Amino acid sequence: MRPIIQKILGGLAVATLVLMTGCDSNSVGLPQAQAQTYPKAKVSFDDFKGLMAQMESHRASRLIDLNTFLKMSEEPGVIILDSRSAFRYDRIHLKGAKHLSFSDFTQDALARVIPSFDTKILIYCNNNFEGNQVDFASKIAEPRGFGRNDSIATQMSSQAKPLMMALNIPTYINLYGYGYRNVYELDELVDVNDPRITFEGSIVPEGIISGRRLP
Repeated sequence: MRPIIQKILGGLAVATLVLMTGCDSNSVGLPQAQAQTYPKAKVSFDDFKGLMAQMESHRASRLIDLNTFLKMSEEPGVIILDSRSAFRYDRIHLKGAKHLSFSDFTQDALARVIPSFDTKILIYCNNNFEGNQVDFASKIAEPRGFGRNDSIATQMSSQAKPLMMALNIPTYINLYGYGYRNVYELDELVDVNDPRITFEGSIVPEGIISGRRLP
């Protein structure tokens, strides 16, 4: 095919594409990356700090032992809220506890679980129980170097303090932030074999936690 004919046909093809797509001829066949401008993310560390300052003393007055926790749980209208994963909740939880995973906390989701802002809410998490590291796995950040075969790292890690990463803290903060102020938090590390506790869940009927046969 002669060069002149090729040019004519090529021009006709471009013109046809321009008519069909509405693009200008300079952009045909030349995709250009355009920077998309987005608004700032819905994240505010200042809001978080302000919330912490408000709720710190409030939480300090709402830390309770197991006896108080269990006694409160028998009051009419009280909710025991378990915010662990659905997997762990389904396997075992305190009898009567309602579930909402922390990652699913929204204003609407909380309203579906908690009848009113005045409802008394009792919370607990993995770090409240010992004796079953499968279902109540402790959330602790060990010092860097922990467990390494390095004498210097071992010495340094032995002098550092582990960080408790308990789910109770963010759960309390979020409940407070969403407007729920009648919250109480279990403040003891309880053995799962404690006879005062009644569990329920998929593994409870099967019957063994830390060597004890549950009723």
